[in-house]
Amino acid sequence: MTQLDYIVFIGYCITIIAIGLWVSREKKGHEKDSKDYFLASQSLPWWAIGASLIASNISAEQFIGMSGSGFAMGLAISTYEWMAAATLLVVGKFFLPVFLKTGIYTMPQFLESRYDSRVRTTMAVFWLLVYVFVNLTSVLYLGALTLHTVLDVPMIYAVIGLSALAIVYSIYGGLMAVAWTDVVQVVFLVAGGLATTYLALDLVGGGDVLAGLAALRQKAPEHFHMIFSEGQMMIPDGSGGKKDAYLDLPGLSVLIGGMWIANLNYWGCNQYITQRALAAKSLDEAQKGVIFAGFLKLLMPLIVVVPGIAAYVVVMQEGGAGTFTTAMTDAATGIVKSDKAYPALLNLLPVGLKGVAFAALAAAIVSSLASMANSTATIFTMDLYKNFINPKASEANLVKTGRIVALAAFAIAAIVAPALGALDQAFQFIQEYTGFVSPGVVAIFLFGFFWKRTTANAALFAAITTIPLSALLKQLLPALPFIDRMGVVFLVLAAGIIIISLMDSRSKDNPKGITVDAALLRTSTTFNIGAMLIAGAIAALYIIFW
Repeated sequence: MTQLDYIVFIGYCITIIAIGLWVSREKKGHEKDSKDYFLASQSLPWWAIGASLIASNISAEQFIGMSGSGFAMGLAISTYEWMAAATLLVVGKFFLPVFLKTGIYTMPQFLESRYDSRVRTTMAVFWLLVYVFVNLTSVLYLGALTLHTVLDVPMIYAVIGLSALAIVYSIYGGLMAVAWTDVVQVVFLVAGGLATTYLALDLVGGGDVLAGLAALRQKAPEHFHMIFSEGQMMIPDGSGGKKDAYLDLPGLSVLIGGMWIANLNYWGCNQYITQRALAAKSLDEAQKGVIFAGFLKLLMPLIVVVPGIAAYVVVMQEGGAGTFTTAMTDAATGIVKSDKAYPALLNLLPVGLKGVAFAALAAAIVSSLASMANSTATIFTMDLYKNFINPKASEANLVKTGRIVALAAFAIAAIVAPALGALDQAFQFIQEYTGFVSPGVVAIFLFGFFWKRTTANAALFAAITTIPLSALLKQLLPALPFIDRMGVVFLVLAAGIIIISLMDSRSKDNPKGITVDAALLRTSTTFNIGAMLIAGAIAALYIIFW
C-alpha cells in the first residue's frame, strides 16, 4: 500500500473509533446500565438495525472465505446469501414478534421463560463455546490472513491489531457503539467491496467491465450453477487433492433441506444477530430493519463471490505461471489456496482505491468481532454471572463484568486463531462446525414457538444430544454432506422432542406454552411489499442460474 492508501485506512480507523466513543458516551448524571450496554437503550431505528445486521454478518468469512469458495465452486456458494434473505422474512414474520413480546436480553433468557433454567444454562454454555472458538477465532484468522498477504504483517501482529481496533470502542460503548458504527461500516463495506469487484471484472475483461462479466460466463461456465448433482464439480480439498463440491452444497438440500436449519439458527436464534432486533424502538422498526437487511443480502454475492470467480479465471488464463497465481500459492506447500483469492485481488487495486477496499474489509472484520464479543459478554453476564455467580449484582457491576468478558473472549480467540492456517475454505469450516449445534437450537425454538406441549425435558434432550449425535454421524457417514447431516439430526431430535413431550401427561396443560395468534403475527404493508419483492428476486435468481 502507498502513503495515500495508509492515509485512507487510518482515516477510517479514526472515524470508527471517534463515532463509537461519541454515540456511547455517558450522559451527564446517567451512568450506563445493562439495558444501555447490552440493548443500546432499545433505541435503534430500522435503517440502523438493517445496516448493523449486515455489518455484523458480513466479515472476513464472507470477503475471504466466500470469495475462496467462489474461486473453488463458483456462484453456488451464493445460496448462503440468497437463502438468508428468504430466512430473514421468516424471522421477521414469526420469530421477532415472540421475542420482543417477552422483553428478553438474550436467547438463553427466552429459553428459561419457555422451558426452564437447565435449558437456558446448557444452551448458554454451547453458544459461548461456538462464539469464542469458532466465530471469533475464524474471523480473526481470516482477517489476519489478509493483513499478512497484502501488507506482509506477521500473523500474530495482525491478530492483535484487529482485536485492538474492535476493543477500543466496543468494550467501552457496548451495543450502542457497535450498532451505530455499523451504519458507517456498511457504507465502507459496500463501496469498497464493489470497487474490488469492478477491478476484478476489469482485469478479466481487459479494461472492459461488461466484457469481463461476459468472460466469466464464457470461460468458467461450470462456476455458474446454483444446484449441484453428485460428481458434477470437484474442488480443492486444501491438501493438494480434490473433493466433490456436492459434499458442501448437496443439490436441492440448499433449498428445501438442511440449509434452512443453518439459516434459521443463524438469523433467528443467534444472539449477535437477534440482539439488534431486541434493541429496536418497536416491533415494526425491527421488521423493517429485517427487510432492509434482506435486500442487502441479495447484493452480497456481487461483492463477495464474483471476485472469487474472477480470480479463478485469471489463474486459468495465466496457466499456473503468472504473478497472480504466485500470490495465491502457499509458499510452504506450493498449493494454490482458494482463500487467498480476495487478498491477491486487493494487491492489484490502484493507489487510493486499495486503501478504500482495505478499509471495507477491515470494516467487515471489526464490526463482526465487536458484535460477537458484545454478544458473548451479554450471554455470560446475563445468563451465567447474574444467575449463578452474583445474583444481586448492581447495574454498574453487570456492565463491568461484560467488559471483562469481552476482553477475555478476544484474548482466547487470538491465541487459537493461528491454528486455522491448515484450512483451504475457512467458510465451509465455520458452517460445518456451527452445524453441530444448529439442529438442536432450531428444534428447541421451533417447537417452543409452535407446539405448546413441548416440555423442558424434551428441549434439554435436544440441547444435550445435538453435538454428540452430529459428531457420531460425521464418523459413521463421512460421505454424507454436512448440510444433509444437519437435516437428519434435526429430524431425529424433532422425533425425540415429540415422543418425550407426549410421554409427559402434564404437557397437555403446559403453563409455559406460547400462544401465537393472528394478531401477534400481523405485519405492516411495508414489510409485506418488501417480502414479496425479495421472494420474487430470489425465485428469479435460482431460475436463471439453476
